[in-house]
Amino acid sequence: MKQFDLFHETGKPENNIVCESVQYGLTKKRGFAYDGEPLNCSIKVEQFTRKFYKEDIEIYESSFLIMLSQSCSVLGWAKISQGGTSATVVDAKIVAKFAVDAMAACVILVHNHPSGNLNPSPEDISLTKRIREGLSLLDIHLLDHIILTSGGMFSMNDSGMMI
Repeated sequence: MKQFDLFHETGKPENNIVCESVQYGLTKKRGFAYDGEPLNCSIKVEQFTRKFYKEDIEIYESSFLIMLSQSCSVLGWAKISQGGTSATVVDAKIVAKFAVDAMAACVILVHNHPSGNLNPSPEDISLTKRIREGLSLLDIHLLDHIILTSGGMFSMNDSGMMI
């Protein structure tokens, strides 16, 4: 039985295996202007994240992660997934990578519902619980999961679903 390791084998001869490794990093780009006010309530988060969405808010689902300091100052944000008209896949490993690389004390998940329905789906609720539990192992707090539509906003924290 052959044993596999985490490296990709590129060599041909059996006794002379050459391995490649890949370096990953968090790139930093300057984006739109932000006044630096802490995102300490869902209304401020909504105002901040609406800048990420344009007319595409009604076309396809996409998810963003906002990384915050202990005082809720914005450290950065990242688009973590983009999907189709009714779903997008959020990978917990990507969320954790960005949160850890930014040295975030807390994070906020945001995604849109192109349908205009503000109610969280069972998948949204399950994802929130899974991300919250995973990040807690790293001492990173999930403050909120916000759903946006072109006409409104739903905050899981404000609705008591984050307890």
